[in-house]
Amino acid sequence: MSKYDDQVSLKDMLNHAREAADLLGDASREELGRNRVLQLALTRLVEIVGEAANRVSQATQQKNLEIPWPQIIGMRNRLVHGYDVIDFDLLWDTVTKDLPPLIAAIQKIVEEK
Repeated sequence: MSKYDDQVSLKDMLNHAREAADLLGDASREELGRNRVLQLALTRLVEIVGEAANRVSQATQQKNLEIPWPQIIGMRNRLVHGYDVIDFDLLWDTVTKDLPPLIAAIQKIVEEK
């Protein structure tokens, strides 16, 4: 049994993923490359999404296999442990391509509870 509340962790995932998407807004990949504050903020927000995903119980993860749990947690680990070699193309792809469907999926799970 997890010592964390799944609903809290799911809402943390949802809120931080939304914040990352909103923060990036319509900024270009080139703007991300030039804006250190944006790089740091998006990195941290994606880290938090991964940490919150790691706190979701195995039972809830197994009930929601449409969520790529290992990849989300793996991205968090890559950002935290590889802080000195962050691939901003990968971060860009994560925020622009991966977070929108994740937000929709997590929103659905949260609303069902």
